[in-house]
Formats: sequence, structure tokens, C-alpha cells
Amino acid sequence: MSVAFLYPGQGTQRPGMLHDLPDHPAVTATRAEAERILPGSSRRDDAEALESTVTTQVALCVAGVAATRALAREGAVPDAVAGHSAGAFPAAVAAGALTFAEALAAVRHRGELMRDAYPHGYGMAAVLGLAVPQVRRVVESITTDDDPAYVAVIDTDQQVVVAGSGGALERLSVTASRAGARRVQRLDIGVPSHCPLLGRVADAMADHLATIPRRPLTVPCVGGAGRLLRDSGAVLDDLARGIATTVRWRDAIALLGELGTTLFVQTPPGNVLAAIVRAVHPRARVITLAGTGIADAALLARRAHGHGAGERTPP
Repeated sequence: MSVAFLYPGQGTQRPGMLHDLPDHPAVTATRAEAERILPGSSRRDDAEALESTVTTQVALCVAGVAATRALAREGAVPDAVAGHSAGAFPAAVAAGALTFAEALAAVRHRGELMRDAYPHGYGMAAVLGLAVPQVRRVVESITTDDDPAYVAVIDTDQQVVVAGSGGALERLSVTASRAGARRVQRLDIGVPSHCPLLGRVADAMADHLATIPRRPLTVPCVGGAGRLLRDSGAVLDDLARGIATTVRWRDAIALLGELGTTLFVQTPPGNVLAAIVRAVHPRARVITLAGTGIADAALLARRAHGHGAGERTPP
């Protein structure tokens, strides 16, 4: 296994993210297809639109699939894929578990369920500079029946995301700072993802995804729990249940390294996942399409494989 494609999730969105995608025929075609499937999905990326968790998750799906197809058009295909939270949906398209139309419908449904479950008063915050056990102790100390909090995402040994009520997250900032955290930062996410508060959302997503045909995967997918998934049923179950369970991104990246990944390619937007890879695997080669571009990224991926253009078709 040489090349892994990584897909960022909610919190990495930024105004203009769709309009700033690489100028490539496959990107143009993907955005046009998205418009036909879900009108507005390839255009709504202004700051006001991205305040909606629904719009944001759809935009991330469009961006990830467009980037994958552009890379594939240039002969660059992954040996494995992994998506962070909502990024798991474009990753599932790249792996062959979902069609683009199925992914857009599913991610929109996911966003609507999350929005309706917690329209206000909840969110997520990143704790930087404390070890995972320390963060767990802090979370236990600030949680009450009225103001719950949970460890939601383990990005690295020193970067953990907590989900919960606004009151709990306010106490988190104070308590974690006193415990020695370098920084506590509220994320641009208005729902408490990846914790038991979204158990009903996970059940509803499982019902929705049960209607999707099971297909052979084109490449394996690393799920949110940090396990290698080799069949579409496992991928779809991870998409459903992952919304209510802790994302172990550190373990996912570590597993990809153990499997022999020599090049990590982060799709748009931004470089958050690339920074995490560098923290987990300081010697790994990591590139972002924002910084490298489609043609150069594809060349590096082909070289990592040790051959020229691949024969697999875009998802």
C-alpha cells in the first residue's frame, strides 16, 4: 500500500471553498453533475451558507469527489482512503461503496438530522497540548446531567476534540487551561458530533443507508474507529454509527502507516489533516491539493506507485 487519499470533515470549511477548487475538466464536470443531482450544491459556499451544517457537509462531499476524479483523470488512484467525520462520505465514493448521487443524498440527510436534533446550544471544541487521559479526566469533571460533554475525536496524542453543550464547553476552556492545555478552541460546528447525544441520528442514518446496494469496494477504506474496512457493508455501517461514536483519527493514520503508506494526499479544503499526519508520522510524505495542485500531486502519486497512469476509472 503506497498512496492514501484523505478527506477532511466539518470544521475545515471556508468561504469560497468550491469556487477555489482546482481548474480541471473533471472538477467542472463534477460540479455540474452535483447541480443536476442537488441544485445549489456546487455553488453555495459563501460564509452565510456555510453556517448551515447541511450546506457545509454537502460542500465537503462535492469538493472531495471532484478532487478524486481530477486526480484519477491524471492517472493517480489511491491504495486506501480515509475520511474524517463528514469526509467519510466522499471517501466512500472513492472506495466504491456509494455513488456520487447516493453520497449527496446521504450527507444532506445526515446534516438535516443533526441540525434538527440540536439546532442551538451545542458544539465542539479542540483541546491542544493535553494527553488523551488528561482530557478524559477534564471532561469527567465538567460533565453534568444538564450540561454533558464527551471526548468526540482523538486526532493526535495532544489534540482532542470534545463535544457537548455550550455550558460544558465554557467550563472545558477554563478547566483544561488550568490543567495545562496550550489552547482550547471552539470549532465552527454547531452540533455535538461523534458522541452518544447523536444516537438517534445514527439509528436514522442506518435506516437510510440500509437501502443502498452493497457493492465490491475498489479500494479499502479506513473507518472512523481506525479499522481497515474491506467490504461496502462495513463502510456503510461505519458511516451510520460513526456519528455517535468517537473518531479515532490518530489510530486511522497510524494504521495507514503500518500498512506501508508512503504518500498521503489531502483533498480540499485546507491542510488540517495533513498537519495531523505530520504529527502522527513525522517522516511521512504529505501533500495537499491546495498547496501542490492536481498535476503535481498526480505525478507524485504515480511515482509512489512506481508506474505511470493507472487504469482504474474515476468513481
